[in-house]
Amino acid sequence: MPDLLRSAVVYGANASGKSNILRALHFMDFFVVKSFSKFSEGDTIAVKPFLFNAESAKNPTELEITFIIDETRYQYGFSATSAMITKEWLISYPQGRYNIWFARIFDQESSDYKWKFGRKFTGQKQVIKTATRKNALFLSTASQLNDVQMKPIYNWFLNQLDIVSLPSLRLYLNKTIDRYEADHRRIMSLIKKSDATISGIEIDKLPVHPSMLTNMLRDEDLLVNEDEINEIAKTMKIVSGIRTVHDSSKGQITLDFDDDDSNGTQKMFALSGLWLEVLDKGGVLCLDELDASLHPLLVHHLIEMFHDPKINPKNAQLIFNTHDTTLLNPYIYRRDQVWFTEKDSFSATKLYSLAEFKPEKKEDLERGYLAGRYGAIPYFGDFEF
Repeated sequence: MPDLLRSAVVYGANASGKSNILRALHFMDFFVVKSFSKFSEGDTIAVKPFLFNAESAKNPTELEITFIIDETRYQYGFSATSAMITKEWLISYPQGRYNIWFARIFDQESSDYKWKFGRKFTGQKQVIKTATRKNALFLSTASQLNDVQMKPIYNWFLNQLDIVSLPSLRLYLNKTIDRYEADHRRIMSLIKKSDATISGIEIDKLPVHPSMLTNMLRDEDLLVNEDEINEIAKTMKIVSGIRTVHDSSKGQITLDFDDDDSNGTQKMFALSGLWLEVLDKGGVLCLDELDASLHPLLVHHLIEMFHDPKINPKNAQLIFNTHDTTLLNPYIYRRDQVWFTEKDSFSATKLYSLAEFKPEKKEDLERGYLAGRYGAIPYFGDFEF
């Protein structure tokens, strides 16, 4: 098993492409998991080509990712237009040796795909090929057809890769609520980092009416009879309110979570369930603007949790972008953990590493970055009156 970094941070000016890196990962994750089950024939694929170049605006969007499962490295990717998948491939490197599992490429002359399968792929090739639509991935299709070999690859995207943006953070609140009772001590420990006066959380839950569940299951395309729905509804509840209990000189005070608690407290509570889940199971957590609403020292502490092998025994990884330059500290980050985004003369984003500049061990990285030594800073020019 190679030694891998447990975190990486990305810096750059506003609109330099930092968030787009995570958006690309999020789309790839979503499309692998959902392209077969949630798309129908003719549905549009939500890819967005680079529009600042006339040639690239007409070309397919290509995404590729390298990851490790059970000490074997995999390389998976695809190219897509809004109408169809133009290429898709999966390669493995058992013991460092190149093995292609499958590849497909759309041939313009025949208006059909050319396929290649390696000896390592022993699944039902023809069945999966026939079931794979032009706007769906072979990987997604194979998994939904219960192909044993493809399941671990599919499950890596489903279970091991989490991409969180600021607008979607609230969606992860349920992860914290779901594990709050069983993991009360650790969740409270994290939340108290953002607000030391918090002494507890009160969560109100209401029973789920069968009619609500019927609509939910219909939206998920699941067919369940009435008796099954009633049984499921008995075990489910929905959150109707969250309150935080605070210690004060006047005794304990209860605050409404949404209306009264700070943005930092709300973010820490919403994030804590997912944070602990990733540390417990391993995987990759990608976050847009980790530092938003959080104190720099709290951000340092959260990063150190990933760096600590006792807290992170499964080698989970954290990737995030930020404007917090206090992290440019050799005691927190090595130079190969720091990355920058900058737009070139064609407005295309370039991602590059601090290691390319070969800074000295004692170099003040924060001062060097703010002085423009490594690029990736905003240019203001003169203000026009």
